[in-house]
Parts: sequence; C-alpha cells; structure tokens
Amino acid sequence: MLVKAKGTQQSVAASRLLDGEAVWLGTGNIWVEDVALAAIFDGADAIAEALCFAKAEEKRQVVVDVYPLDVEITDQGTRPTHLRERLKGIGPTVRRDLGKQARQPAA
Repeated sequence: MLVKAKGTQQSVAASRLLDGEAVWLGTGNIWVEDVALAAIFDGADAIAEALCFAKAEEKRQVVVDVYPLDVEITDQGTRPTHLRERLKGIGPTVRRDLGKQARQPAA
C-alpha cells in the first residue's frame, strides 16, 4: 500500500481478482468499478468494519490488495483526495483508449 489513509472519511479500494479491475467497496458491501459510487465510511469504527469485510473478501479470493483511502464528498460522488487514487479511478494515463476512461464519454 503506497497511500496511507489518515482522514476520518475513507473508502476501501482493491483489485478484483478475476480480471484485475480496480474496484471500491460500495453501499451494501458491493464492489463497484466507479470510484464515484464508493461508499464513504466516517469514523474509526465504520472504517474498521468495512476493512474487516474487505479482508474477508480477500481471503475468499474475490479481491486482492485491500486498503483504505481518504476521500471527500463532491457533487459527482466520492472523490479520492490523493492524486494517485484519482488516476486509478480513471485508468491508464498512457493510452486513453484503454481502461475506465475508454468506457466513459469524453468530458
């Protein structure tokens, strides 16, 4: 894990083991592919509970590389506060025809 989460509002990131897709833990403990849909866990207890679920999913080999990340709420949904995590949310920066940005209309 390169990013150390320190804030009170966090989400949980991972990679789906089946295809390597970056995913985030959404509402109802569902893995979502769009970081804007990631659930926000506020406070140490909520974050610990979310990480416990995510680590269990890692043991079940649903996801790998589970870690918390600092986020904020925006009009567009959940937004990582760290640049590395924002880039992970849109896909590779070297080829815009691949990854998540290739599936979304150009802004």
